[in-house]
Amino acid sequence: MDVSIRTAEQHDYESLLPLFRQVHEFHVRVRPDLYKENATPVEEEFFESQVMDNKQHMFVATLGNEIVGVVVTKEDETPENSFVKARKVLSINSLCVSETHRNKGIGKKLAAHVFDFGRSLKVDSVELGVSEKNTAAIEFYRSMGMTTKSRKMEMNYNEGE
Repeated sequence: MDVSIRTAEQHDYESLLPLFRQVHEFHVRVRPDLYKENATPVEEEFFESQVMDNKQHMFVATLGNEIVGVVVTKEDETPENSFVKARKVLSINSLCVSETHRNKGIGKKLAAHVFDFGRSLKVDSVELGVSEKNTAAIEFYRSMGMTTKSRKMEMNYNEGE
């Protein structure tokens, strides 16, 4: 299986929409109190703005001409102040491999590409948020060498509504 990684382009939108839907549908399923059902979770105009933004980087995994995975990242900088040191971080906002192509090393190849890309940007770290309920993703990121930095907690008053 010869998977290639390349930068996403504007003409990739229609091919990427099913992957964006997969991610969104998972979030709707596990947190319907936060996420709304939406057949177009990423509008084309928003996608185009991401592709054009020089601080956002989207990479696609292709198998032949078929897009089988995507990772969406963004460079974030925290300026130094009296409380924290200056930091430059590459945040992974989304990583998805097509359900029909999972467990074939494509996600690992995408993640490794992002880690190498982060090194080339000379960021302090590559970071992401992941739902506690997404145990498969947590295990995947651990297998790639990532560790838990912090945990976000809540007192949810709308659960079960």
